[in-house]
Amino acid sequence: QVQLVESGGGLVQAGGALRLSCAVSGRTFSSYAMGWFRQAPGKDTEFVAANVRLGGTTFYADSVKGRFTISRDNAKNTVYLQMNSLKPEDTAVYYCAAGTRVGLLTGAREYDHWGQGTQVTVSS
Repeated sequence: QVQLVESGGGLVQAGGALRLSCAVSGRTFSSYAMGWFRQAPGKDTEFVAANVRLGGTTFYADSVKGRFTISRDNAKNTVYLQMNSLKPEDTAVYYCAAGTRVGLLTGAREYDHWGQGTQVTVSS
């Protein structure tokens, strides 16, 4: 059974930084495409960043491009989301997701497994 466990969320002032981690267990990590999504109160789930299977190619939502970086450590079965220059509008619950399809996966429905989420709050 695949499990994803996020950590690293918290409260930070605008302009600050956080690094989210997502540990994956249950299957060979490198076989998964990984993604990060977020959901703010009263809003739909929003794509944030994606990384293909085996690493390498990444893709970002326009709202986070240049500020967020997705990376993965296949030896540690972990994917990261480094978030810099945070803004109050980045406040949301952040979820990591794992998918078995090939390519960059930017739609929530393309992913097979999800973590429980971690809260990120950015104060102004």
